[in-house]
Amino acid sequence: MARLATQFWVQAYLQRLQLEGIMGYVVAHGDDTAGAVLIKLSTLDGQAVLFQRSIDLMTGDRQWVELASGAEADVDASATKQRSFDPDIWVIEVEDRQGRHLLDQPGLS
Repeated sequence: MARLATQFWVQAYLQRLQLEGIMGYVVAHGDDTAGAVLIKLSTLDGQAVLFQRSIDLMTGDRQWVELASGAEADVDASATKQRSFDPDIWVIEVEDRQGRHLLDQPGLS
């Protein structure tokens, strides 16, 4: 199955966020074609959740899983640690008081 270049996916994701009135920013620019993506959701109250795309080994489906959650500083540390392992990772920060990230919508897995 063909995959989208990461940069194209990131641009499309940021556009979908914007259309819903949700702020999203590229915090770390990874590899344009094949970099993994981390999504940090900040609810602007000192709390955050970090999501990583994963593959279900039983079905082969891609899904977003929670990598870390809690105090925003701790979540930031987790993202920094992941980038130390793989500098090609993108980090996208989403800011929404309602906790919307759109990752459960069609086309974003």
